[in-house]
Amino acid sequence: MCGRYTLTTSSHLIEMLFSVESTQELKPRYNIAPTQQIPLVRIAAGGVKELVELRWGLIPGWSRERKADHGIINARAETVRIKPSFRGPFRSRRCLVPADGYYEWQSTDGGKQPHYIRMKDGAPFALAGLWDLWVGKGGSTAIESCTIITTVPNQMLSPIHARMPVIIGPENYGQWLDHETSDVESLQILLRPFLEDAMEAYPVSQVVNNPRNDTEECLVPLS
Repeated sequence: MCGRYTLTTSSHLIEMLFSVESTQELKPRYNIAPTQQIPLVRIAAGGVKELVELRWGLIPGWSRERKADHGIINARAETVRIKPSFRGPFRSRRCLVPADGYYEWQSTDGGKQPHYIRMKDGAPFALAGLWDLWVGKGGSTAIESCTIITTVPNQMLSPIHARMPVIIGPENYGQWLDHETSDVESLQILLRPFLEDAMEAYPVSQVVNNPRNDTEECLVPLS
């Protein structure tokens, strides 16, 4: 699964990388967790890209009530086309979640060891996401929420965890965001493990276990 990640890249660079304008300044975040508002890129009305903040933890639009506090934080690539919670958003509400690293916990004899995973060059990247709109009874409450798609890990990451988030390369941003495409087969092909040669991972301290710890200390490698 993918349950924590970072976004410390400047707003200006994010806007350049995703060719999108934003009216908000993104502050560095070192320990982003479910239920928080997270920035994502999607196609708005009129076909224009926008950078907005949505709640992490998908509440399906068809749900009669808001059943879970956390919502659905991950969607499996293998079933995203068929599961009721995801098949609608997969067809027309796809998004990109900017990140520059994420955390995963490896099971060891001594407990769970957190690792920080990023690109070797430290560059930001895009996680494949879905979003949806849930409206409460009578229209009194409206919540836009999102989930991050996961797949099987590449060879480097498989000793750490059985899943990894889907990373969309810049050459495929347009295809992934295009909500008018009906070629779900071509979209499914994008939901594959990212190249291991471009990535690195290292153990970090248990300080990251608490999502209230949102400081650079979360990224410090264990000595």
